[in-house]
Amino acid sequence: MADERPLYERDPAAWQVHLAEGNARQPRKRVGADVLLRNGDGDILLVDPRYKPDWDLPGGMAEANEPPHLAAEREVREELGLELRVGPLLVVDWVAPHGPWDDSLMFIFDGGALPPAEPLKPADGELADARFVALDDAQALLRPYVWHRLRHAVAALSDGRPRYLTNGTA
Repeated sequence: MADERPLYERDPAAWQVHLAEGNARQPRKRVGADVLLRNGDGDILLVDPRYKPDWDLPGGMAEANEPPHLAAEREVREELGLELRVGPLLVVDWVAPHGPWDDSLMFIFDGGALPPAEPLKPADGELADARFVALDDAQALLRPYVWHRLRHAVAALSDGRPRYLTNGTA
């Protein structure tokens, strides 16, 4: 008589192999994690990456199996030399495939306000510049979808409700 129990009960090792095979067939998502940092006047910190034409929020892409909040902290440390713990999640934005890129999930975390004495200068060769700008001035420096994401992050900061976006739109 055949053992009718589910595979996970009758052969736990075979069950783990089955799960690993299924996991290997699943699609992978790129994950980006940015940080909304402000100064005492409420201006927003933007960075000027050397590898693309527009300014951006501090942050970058997560490494394999890296939690988004830790990716955000690592990127800020690598790019700006700042040690910080990110605060609450402000935005998750699903970004559709575009150009050579598959879809991705982009996160923005609250980085709080930096103390006035905190030196701001790029810590590695990725950035040409970093500076605080008024929210209204940020639009001219950012790609449209990053601008929309930033606006939603500022709104989430105000009302305490994280936003879920699709291509920068609620």
